[in-house]
Amino acid sequence: MTDKKLSKEIEFYFDRLWPIPRSIMGKGFRDSLDILREIVPFKKYNFKTGEKVFDWVIPKEWSIKEAYFTDSNGKRYADFSSNNLHILNYSSPFEGSLGLQELKKHLFAIPEIPNAIPYLTSYYEERWGFCLSHKELNKLKNDKYKVVINSKLFNGKLQIGEYVLKGKSKKEILFSSYLCHPSLANNELSGPLVLSFLYREIAKIKNRKYTYRFVIVPETIGSLAFLKLRGEHLKKNLIAGYQITCVGDEGDITYKLSRDGDSLSDRSALEVLKSQKKVKIREFDPSIGSDERQYSSPGFNLKIGSLMRTMYTEYPEYHTSLDNKDIINFNAMADIIDIYLEIVNLIEANHIFKNTVLYGEPQLGRRGFFRTLGSQRNTNDFEKAMWWILNLSDGTNDLISIANKSGVNWKIIKEVSDKLLEGKLLKK
Repeated sequence: MTDKKLSKEIEFYFDRLWPIPRSIMGKGFRDSLDILREIVPFKKYNFKTGEKVFDWVIPKEWSIKEAYFTDSNGKRYADFSSNNLHILNYSSPFEGSLGLQELKKHLFAIPEIPNAIPYLTSYYEERWGFCLSHKELNKLKNDKYKVVINSKLFNGKLQIGEYVLKGKSKKEILFSSYLCHPSLANNELSGPLVLSFLYREIAKIKNRKYTYRFVIVPETIGSLAFLKLRGEHLKKNLIAGYQITCVGDEGDITYKLSRDGDSLSDRSALEVLKSQKKVKIREFDPSIGSDERQYSSPGFNLKIGSLMRTMYTEYPEYHTSLDNKDIINFNAMADIIDIYLEIVNLIEANHIFKNTVLYGEPQLGRRGFFRTLGSQRNTNDFEKAMWWILNLSDGTNDLISIANKSGVNWKIIKEVSDKLLEGKLLKK
C-alpha cells in the first residue's frame, strides 16, 4: 500500500531541486547535494580540476549567469532564465552578432519531437550552443542575431556525496545514483530522491547484518572518482549493489541484470519482483546505461544491477524538456522504495542452511512440526516450504535459491526456516 505521506515528502524535495541548473561540476550540483543532505548526512569528497582518474581527467568547473540570443527587434530566443535546458551544458562564453546560417551551426533541436527542447552537453570539448524546440527553430527568420552567453570555465572541484550505514558485517551493499543533469525529472531527480528516502528506511532496520553505502555522484566521471576513492575496498567487501535511475514514471518495472547475470543483486531482485504483475528483464549492456558501466568495468567487475521503471531511452520524453513533473508519479516512486526495501530485507534474511539429519528425512511428528506447523495459515505452503528446506539444506543452497526452486514466497521460506532452526533441525 502506497505511503501517501512519503509521496508528499518526495514531491516537496522534488519541487525544491527542480529549478536548479546542475552539471557535473559547479554550484548547481553542490546546492542540490546540500538539499539531499537534509535526508542523508552525506560526507563530501572533492576532486580537483586536472586530477587524473584512471584514463580520465577531472575537467574544468562551469558556471553560467545568463544565455540567450535576440533578433534585430530585440526579441529573445532560447533564454536560459526561462528553461535551463536552453543552453548547451558547459557552453564556453561568447558574445557577438551572427547571421542565421552561421547561428544555426550552434543550434540544436529534435525534428521528431517538435515541441521538445533537447538536453545536450559538451564537457570535454569547448564549444557554445543553444537547445530549442524544432518548432521554435523553424520560426527564426533570415536576420542578424545577437548572442550572449555569460559563462565561465575555470579550475574548480568535482564533488561526490557518500554515507555509510554500518552493520555487524564489513560486507556491504551499494546504492548509487547521479545528480548532474539540469531540469530533468525521471532521468535525473527520481534516482537520488528514491536513494535518499530508501536510506531513511534502511536506517530504521535494527541489528543490520550488512553495511550499506549510499553514493551520489556526477554521472560517469563522478563514479570513476568514487571508484578511485573506494574501488579496492569494494572489490573486497561488496556483495550486492544497485544503480538507481528512471524510477519516477508510471511504467512497468524494468530490471537490468548485473554483468554476471546471476549475482546476489540479480537473484534477490528477481525473487522479490515475482510479486509484480509485469516485469521487463534487460541483459547487461555496456553500450548503453549509467554508472553500472563503470562499476562493472573489467578491473572492478562489481555485481551491480539496476531496478527501474521505464528504462532510459525507452520513453519518448528522455533527455528532453518533456521529462518534467507531468510524467512523474510520486506514489509510484514510494512503491519503488518499498520494492528496494524488500530486496534489502531478503538479502538480510538470506542464509545457507544445513540439515542436521543427514540420512533420510527427519521424523517430524515426534518433534511437533508435521501438521501443526503453520496451522493458522496455508498449511500446504508451509508444509511444502518445510520439505524443500530440509531437502535442499545441504550447505550449498541459500534461502533465495530454495525459494526460487520451490516456488514458495521467500517470506514463508524464512518463517519456516526460523522454526526449523529453533527446533535444531537446521543450522546456518
